[in-house]
Amino acid sequence: MSLSDVKKSSEQKMQKSLESLKVALGKIRTGRAHAGLLDQVSVDYYGSSVPLSQVANVTVQDARTLGVQAWEKKMVAVIDKAIREAGIGLNPVTVGELIRVPMPPLSEERRRELAKLARTEGEQAKVAIRNLRREANEQLKKLLKDKAISEDDDRRGQDEVQKLTDRHIAEVDKLVSAKEQEILTV
Repeated sequence: MSLSDVKKSSEQKMQKSLESLKVALGKIRTGRAHAGLLDQVSVDYYGSSVPLSQVANVTVQDARTLGVQAWEKKMVAVIDKAIREAGIGLNPVTVGELIRVPMPPLSEERRRELAKLARTEGEQAKVAIRNLRREANEQLKKLLKDKAISEDDDRRGQDEVQKLTDRHIAEVDKLVSAKEQEILTV
């Protein structure tokens, strides 16, 4: 393992932490409708629990309404029940074979809770990135101890890893700030 390997590996892992944060923030509900809100809903499909996306199409009908079109007619009632019981505060309305899921407006208190949740997710991502920095620095120390790199390379490597960490943490702050703004906008 070389200095560039350590840096490249750390950057890839930090990028994965950012992607994970984006997914987590995407699941936090704002007042607007988006298809990702129903990603965590599981449906009982012939005795096995499967994600909603495997038994129906989820579309955004307008800013405050999702449409769920079941692929099988007999699944409509099952999907309706699964959305109600998912614990995400949504009450679907069945119109023939189409299930409409209106987004209820968020109260000010609920908006604050969701903003706090977004900050918590951001903090977890920062901790993960800092742990990756620590791992990279330990790898550099091991390389130095094994005489694979010089002290100057070790110092330069630590500086580069720190810059990488700072850049990714700034990106986390930017993502969390944007999500908070989205949540708190009425």
